Amino acid sequence: MITLVPAPEPAVSAQRFSIEATRPSAAEVEALAGLLPAGTPVYLTAVPTVDDAELVAAAARLRTAGLEPVAHVAARRIASAPHWQDTIRALRDEADMRRLLAIGGDVDATGPFSDALALIQKGRLREAGIEEIGIGAYPEGHPRIPAGRLAASIDEKIAAARAAGLRVHIVSQFSFAPDVVVAWLTRLRQCGIAVPVKVGMAGPASLTGLMRYAARCGVNASLRGLTSGVAASLLGQATGRVGPDRLLAALSAAPGLGDVAPHYFSFGGVLPTARYACEAAAGRMTGGHAMARSN
Repeated sequence: MITLVPAPEPAVSAQRFSIEATRPSAAEVEALAGLLPAGTPVYLTAVPTVDDAELVAAAARLRTAGLEPVAHVAARRIASAPHWQDTIRALRDEADMRRLLAIGGDVDATGPFSDALALIQKGRLREAGIEEIGIGAYPEGHPRIPAGRLAASIDEKIAAARAAGLRVHIVSQFSFAPDVVVAWLTRLRQCGIAVPVKVGMAGPASLTGLMRYAARCGVNASLRGLTSGVAASLLGQATGRVGPDRLLAALSAAPGLGDVAPHYFSFGGVLPTARYACEAAAGRMTGGHAMARSN
């Protein structure tokens, strides 16, 4: 008797991508609605100069356009518990906000939440209508947080989210080092963490621009990769931009990593990044490289 063993599913599903946007204009939201599949999660980055009214308006425009708004919330920047409740109520009432990405925020705490864990535990998210929470992770480590503390933090946040009745997923910092990302995902799964992971990757942008963002965010392995001959050769493409082709290909070739999908940072602009994401999802040639299509 012959036993048929199904082929393992690819680790990455390029079709279920999400994308980040920084202060998207009404015109950009309208253009995104024409590019992205309905319901695509669009994460609104936590920019200190964006006030609550602007955040709520952007989220509402995305919802009206048929996209899924997801607000970054920097816990340490929240001034007071009443202010937070007003903000989350407005996001729910005006934008039907159902998901948040909870981050600490690289500032000293001045209000009721000392970090993202405190926000998940004490922010009354489920009561406000939030159904799912994203938590941050760092495949290349964090310049100011020890590796052991990072690992423990993921466990604590997942447990707190589940205790609060929230679904949870991980959103990783961007990286240009495929081997580092695959090794990090492997360790994550070996430790029993099975929640969905949105793998951070930069959309197409200039090599110099990506190096600037990598240095600012402390992704040192990425800096080494970007200055290698392989990355430099990509600059000779017709677009003059570097995309995450190698990282997508590496994830597609590494089965057994569970629920993994791309999460695009739009350093080169939200519309070019959206076009790239759609091309990659369709399995078409992108950035001079063939993209493996995932089902």
